[in-house]
Amino acid sequence: MLLRGRVKVTRVDAEGRNLVLAVRGPGELLGEMAVPDGNVRSATITTIDPCGVRVIPVDRFLALVDTMKLGNLLLRHAFTRLREGEELRSELASLPAGQRTVRGLLRLALPEASPRAPGEIDVGLDQTELGRAIGLSRGTVAAELRPLRDQGLIDTKRGHVVILDLGELRRLLVE
Repeated sequence: MLLRGRVKVTRVDAEGRNLVLAVRGPGELLGEMAVPDGNVRSATITTIDPCGVRVIPVDRFLALVDTMKLGNLLLRHAFTRLREGEELRSELASLPAGQRTVRGLLRLALPEASPRAPGEIDVGLDQTELGRAIGLSRGTVAAELRPLRDQGLIDTKRGHVVILDLGELRRLLVE
């Protein structure tokens, strides 16, 4: 269980590149996908910020699920993750680079967990990682971020993409 901080969830593709699958924040359950079938982990978790975690051994976790009757809740959680994956695959297959970039920023932004100034949301990824999360090259991401930066919606710093106006960024998807 992630108590504080943010982590990125990655997986290595066939070419050996780390693909960013998600950014998770406080309150998230991590590693739960390997518990029901005893399988090995399907992804790697890397901290973005200093984190606080609670590790629950498998036998205790399963006992808690049973005692507290959390099976249906866990199933809904798994379906939510499955839906997130399907939505991402749909975006990668159908959206142009600009829309993919904005949707990726919105999907990866965790306002409640971002340790920035009020109103600013540090996405927690650099441009290369953002590109890997949305299926674009770093150069394409840089080109798509430029007009967003010029409009004052985001800022890019070494190793960071920072959202400055979340509401306006969301409105871009409606237009």
